[in-house]
Amino acid sequence: MINLDPIMISGKEVFPLIEGGKGINASDGRSAGAWAHENCVGTFSGVSPDFYDDKGNVIIETFLRKIRPERHEEMIDYAIRGGVAQAQVAHEVSGGNGRIHMNMLWEMADSERIIEGVLEKAKGLINGITCGAGLPYRLGELASRFGVYYYPIVSSARAFQVLWKRAYSNFKEFLGGVVYEDPWLAGGHNGLSNAEDPAQPQSPYMRLVELRKALRNLNLDNIPIIIAGGVWALDDWKDYINNPDIGKVAFQFGTRPMITKESPISDAWKKLMMQVKKGDVILQRFSPTGFFSSAIKNTFLEKLMERKDGEISFKTEADAEYTLPIKVNEVKTVYIKATDKEKADKQINAGLSVVQETPDNTIVFMTPEDWKQMKQDRAECVGCLSQCQFSTWSRAKGTTGKLPDPRSYCIHKTLYNVGHNGSIMDNLVFAGHQVYRFATDPLYRDGIPSVKELIDRIKTGK
Repeated sequence: MINLDPIMISGKEVFPLIEGGKGINASDGRSAGAWAHENCVGTFSGVSPDFYDDKGNVIIETFLRKIRPERHEEMIDYAIRGGVAQAQVAHEVSGGNGRIHMNMLWEMADSERIIEGVLEKAKGLINGITCGAGLPYRLGELASRFGVYYYPIVSSARAFQVLWKRAYSNFKEFLGGVVYEDPWLAGGHNGLSNAEDPAQPQSPYMRLVELRKALRNLNLDNIPIIIAGGVWALDDWKDYINNPDIGKVAFQFGTRPMITKESPISDAWKKLMMQVKKGDVILQRFSPTGFFSSAIKNTFLEKLMERKDGEISFKTEADAEYTLPIKVNEVKTVYIKATDKEKADKQINAGLSVVQETPDNTIVFMTPEDWKQMKQDRAECVGCLSQCQFSTWSRAKGTTGKLPDPRSYCIHKTLYNVGHNGSIMDNLVFAGHQVYRFATDPLYRDGIPSVKELIDRIKTGK
């Protein structure tokens, strides 16, 4: 048994084990409530959460408006209704035990309105808000207004210091903790900065020491650091527990809770995760947010990787080096290097006959079917992000003013699909880099455990 004592989280003494809130329908009120029931912290996702009809059936999102800003308003309404519904489910399942948190993606367009709308309509049901994917500088103000604790997700001491100086110093009372999410190990979107090499992971130890130093310098030594990203078994983190250089800690589990009886993901998704091998999770930058993210290598991701590998630079005017003309989208002539002719011909002969321009003065090659689907996805955009590289939607200006990027994808569509029984090979499947451990973990040898069984196992250190 690991020597990990209960601590105060969101105003209540609980065991410092936290379920990470994952994307669209990968953590919901059922799983969050089950974690809270065990006097831990359960987290449901506030990104396109499900809500229900009078018979308890999930109401699948259907966008009826013809123009994007109006579909965007439909999306916000769905998100608020879903957030309230999941908070209610979590509260009922918890039996009043533990704490219930909601996780929010700051880069989601109008995330502030969604947080405000859910907290207004679910008063007393949500104890904390975690938020990352960007710098959620208004999170402290929003949460404090409703007497709810807030937990920014950062990947460095510097990121937290920026948030503190810009906003959080005015809302100290409800700062419940700081989530350190390791950018090389976490699933989903990661907080790698431009100064950090995705191929050169750093040990989280010194980054955590630096974060604690920063907190102490700000007289925040009582604030717990919640360690996230790559957390599987507490035995892996013995040197981090009761360590004076790191201070008070809790642990957030993102991937491991996905295979439990209460987890909302499909059986096919769970089966895939049981079969993943080490190295099958790829850290890449195809997300329309522009952030790095980690996902299981499947047909969907392989197609994006092949498209990127087939990329060729061009110029709009011929010169001594760029001499070979090629049609882009059948209307525009650009020029590529003669040395790239074989690379272009190979793709075109393989059926990738649609040539599309990227925002970086390069071209990529696609099948007519993929191009048709891409145009449809852009036309059906609901404005889910504050800025989208795939559709060029911008919440602030209506458009980013840049070319849409054919090396990306509609993130709302693919995550919603896989979260509602869509193909696990033809959609994006986020996962942390420890997912391969399912295959050898004895806990899963005899079937899928309950949340209680998982938590009991975690407490042993295994």
